[in-house]
Amino acid sequence: MNTGINVIAVGMFGVFVLLTLGITYWASKKMTTTKSFYSAGGNITGFQNGLAIAGDYMSAASFLGISALVFSSGFDGLIYSVGFLVGWPIVLLLIAEPLRNLGKYTFSDVACYRLKQRPTRILAACGTLATVALYLIAQMVGAGKLIQVLFGLEYNYAVIVVGVLMIVYVTFGGMIATTWVQIVKACMLLFGATLLAGMVLSHFNFNPDALFSAAIEKHAKGDAIMAPGGLVSDPVSAISLGLALMFGTAGLPHILMRFFTVPDAKQANISTLYATGFIGYFYILTSVIGFGAVAFLLQNPDFLDANGKLVGGDNMAAVHLSSFLGGNVMLGFISAVAFATILAVVSGLTLSGASAISHDLYANVFSDGKHDEKKEMKISRYATIGLGVAAIFLGIVFEKQNVAFMVGLAFAIAASANFPILFLSIYWKKLTTRGAVFGGWAGLLTATILVVISPVVWVDVFGFTTAIFPYKYPALFSMTVAFVGIWLFSITDKSASAVKEQEAFDDQYFRAQTGIGAEEAAKH
Repeated sequence: MNTGINVIAVGMFGVFVLLTLGITYWASKKMTTTKSFYSAGGNITGFQNGLAIAGDYMSAASFLGISALVFSSGFDGLIYSVGFLVGWPIVLLLIAEPLRNLGKYTFSDVACYRLKQRPTRILAACGTLATVALYLIAQMVGAGKLIQVLFGLEYNYAVIVVGVLMIVYVTFGGMIATTWVQIVKACMLLFGATLLAGMVLSHFNFNPDALFSAAIEKHAKGDAIMAPGGLVSDPVSAISLGLALMFGTAGLPHILMRFFTVPDAKQANISTLYATGFIGYFYILTSVIGFGAVAFLLQNPDFLDANGKLVGGDNMAAVHLSSFLGGNVMLGFISAVAFATILAVVSGLTLSGASAISHDLYANVFSDGKHDEKKEMKISRYATIGLGVAAIFLGIVFEKQNVAFMVGLAFAIAASANFPILFLSIYWKKLTTRGAVFGGWAGLLTATILVVISPVVWVDVFGFTTAIFPYKYPALFSMTVAFVGIWLFSITDKSASAVKEQEAFDDQYFRAQTGIGAEEAAKH
């Protein structure tokens, strides 16, 4: 393939950057309060928020990573898309409405409704930052590889470009800019993926069986790419990954934050319904794109390096496929779409991480709720810059990792640290601060440690021969530790504060289901 700079791609890339910078400038004029910075003033409609949530969720891991996994592993690559999608009914039925009724800016607002502020918010902030860090790695790796292919820039410089742009969006535009960048990006991505999948199917007269037959013929594994067991080969890993993807969705801080941008719980539920539809449709397209890449690229020397590997790595399968099917124009559009995808998601992630630092830690832990609103926004901007620098560093260190896989690890931490506390604070009367803190920390530390000593980091990053923890996915173990720890330390807590926290459950549950405040609830 032509390795020179693609002028059309760079031009479309430039148009998107200018458009989003314009949105950021517009949003900066409206961003005068912490409410506008964190939650866009609560003025986003259910449909708009559904698109924005879908935009957050349809990340580099989805567009680049899943198509790359299908390209390399076949049918098994779809385990991520199915897992990502199946978490949404849990959000819709259990989380969205109570979250909107009880929270303000972050999910820790819900956990702290009847639990002690300081220890609970510290735990929630740490869980948020750990999840955000892993998720950011995936986006930065995808962005770096994309710009490297497009511009011929060195990978490290490409990551720096993305980090700087992300800092600008969040620092000056807050949630308003992040939401509208997500909406623009979601529309572009859905259109681009539909176009690309349609072009693939048109080569086979829109017959999926013909596509699969062509993929089987080209792939070294042959028929095996249509059978499960290649990517996740043992039942422990399969269950662990499934738990992470299913329950991690309900613990992702940048997704949960979106439910505070709508005016009420009804719009929160509408958001989830729209998001589920958009996301489900999108994952059907990524499977077509992945198998299309196998059929058209796997034995095509124009897209392979000297070692017979795809130029830029498997994560670039969708991008190269667009070049094969539509030349430089299609490559330019899909590349701009992929970049928009990454940039919008890292903005949302950074905002949720910054809010954990400024709202949870600074405003409610270090300042005990007695703080100046302007100073909180200033702290949030400083946190954004710090997170941007950290994202650049992590993106460089983890260059070789598959982006979908890194997101799977982020889901594991979200499922182990964030989801148990959020879920039990809403639905379990006997939850106490001691139980939430001890169990939550146990889940978070177990997930983090198991990730570090797993084959993914211990062998692939640190270079050791054998991993201490043999499985790639920790959620089965870390979620069990979290729930058992929360249960054990809660039921054995007989303190006076524990009694008060349990007595406050009825009021919290009533408000979670109705949205009616404490004074109105007392009348009922």
